Amino acid sequence: MGRQWGPAMRAAEQAGCVVSASRAGQPEAGSWSCSGVILNRRPGLVLCHGGIFTPFLRAGSGALTAASASFLPGDSCGDDLRLHVQWGPTAASPAGRAERGRPGLCTPQCAGLEPGPPARPHGRPLQPPRPAELLLLLSCPAFRGHFSYLFGGEEAEQWRFANATPDDEVSEEEEEDQLRALGWFALLRVRPEPKEVEERGPVLAVAPLGDVPKGAPLLACGSPFGAFCPDIFLNTLSRGVLSNSAGPLLLTDARCLPGTEGGGVFTSRPSAALVALVAAPLCWKAREWVGLTLLCAAAPLLSVARAALRGLHPDTAALATLLPPEMGAPWGLPLRYRDPGPPWVAAAVLVECGSVWGSGVVVAPGLVVTCRHVAPRETARVLVRSTTPKSAVIWGHVVFATQETSPYDIAVVSLEEDLDGVPIPVPAEHFHEGIVASNTRDNNTGATYPHLNFSIPITVLQPALQQYSQTGDLGGFRQLDHASVPVRVVWRLQRPPAEALRSKL
Repeated sequence: MGRQWGPAMRAAEQAGCVVSASRAGQPEAGSWSCSGVILNRRPGLVLCHGGIFTPFLRAGSGALTAASASFLPGDSCGDDLRLHVQWGPTAASPAGRAERGRPGLCTPQCAGLEPGPPARPHGRPLQPPRPAELLLLLSCPAFRGHFSYLFGGEEAEQWRFANATPDDEVSEEEEEDQLRALGWFALLRVRPEPKEVEERGPVLAVAPLGDVPKGAPLLACGSPFGAFCPDIFLNTLSRGVLSNSAGPLLLTDARCLPGTEGGGVFTSRPSAALVALVAAPLCWKAREWVGLTLLCAAAPLLSVARAALRGLHPDTAALATLLPPEMGAPWGLPLRYRDPGPPWVAAAVLVECGSVWGSGVVVAPGLVVTCRHVAPRETARVLVRSTTPKSAVIWGHVVFATQETSPYDIAVVSLEEDLDGVPIPVPAEHFHEGIVASNTRDNNTGATYPHLNFSIPITVLQPALQQYSQTGDLGGFRQLDHASVPVRVVWRLQRPPAEALRSKL
């Protein structure tokens, strides 16, 4: 991942762990697990997602929304709750100092082997699961407020923030529990083992809220599928950027999977710092997976934890001073929340055509370019939403859409009103990436390759856009339906046609 990611990778892996919850004496009841972050090794403080605790709440999951409290004490869960935390080897641990263990692909619990020390594929044994106690459940009220505002009401009907896919059998009660626990996290304390060598790790720093700007690189560290085969999945790394933010509610395009809830998200410069925790690794809209991960900023969560620890009990007050501190502003002064950002950010709009939605780019005050599969029918009415001017909503209609067989997946929308105040990007004169057309799809097998995308150079569209803006003539766009043979061949993932075979006669 490059030299700049070295410190962040080490900090993420040193802090990553897996948390498991089960019922005492009831192995048949199963277990629940998620990812977590080791905040401080000396007292064994761990922060993880709160969703795994909903089955153990004495008052049920309704306790998470019954009041506006920002935390619940540990005794809010039943006495049958049993917690275990597992992490990778460190230099100070016996496992880290031991010689390489026997190789293996899975832990005994996963592979059905005889009990023994769990080993990673490269031979470095994992720490055995350690018992832990729940100190408190906590949440960030501002996160919950922003989430309710953005995804509440009628807009929430098409959104799904559950681990399961829309086709999986999940009861309404289970899904409601997951939604209630979405913005909740848990602070744990790992119980010390007798005669154990005290482990020490690097001091974990926390980035202040608002100091990491949109577009900044991020590194997510979580364990897909939780406690399932931790020797393979423990502390999986995924790189992305801060895609957007609304207060402590953050979005990233770093790819995360179920089980990574509670995993840490780190920045790379000037030094590794914890930015946020994964709140929801997957979300669905209209039965379509959205490749964004929902995060909760770490700084406000730790502020809630400090206040709660000081007020709960004299024994826990001392732990408040051991929570990691916020580091100095690494990115300079915090960005203004309403700053429209660079022109390419302000020029991006949301295009809705019936139940279909997608992104578009403002190329003139009254003209938007989007993809044909977003607005496929000419003369169709569409709704365009822009953040600049503030929350502008304007109707438009499709004046041109390429044919379905064309490799140029383009539609042009004429707005009924101009979008004043939007900085119009200057089209590049040379090849540059303008619009992401689609995922790559093999038309022969029907397979879709989601992380290999086709992009349409703006230089292909620039002459047609200029012609239409000056004369209203769509002739330049019509040429996009007659792409050259090499373009059509690449779009269909085919080899270039060979020279015609000659007859032997």
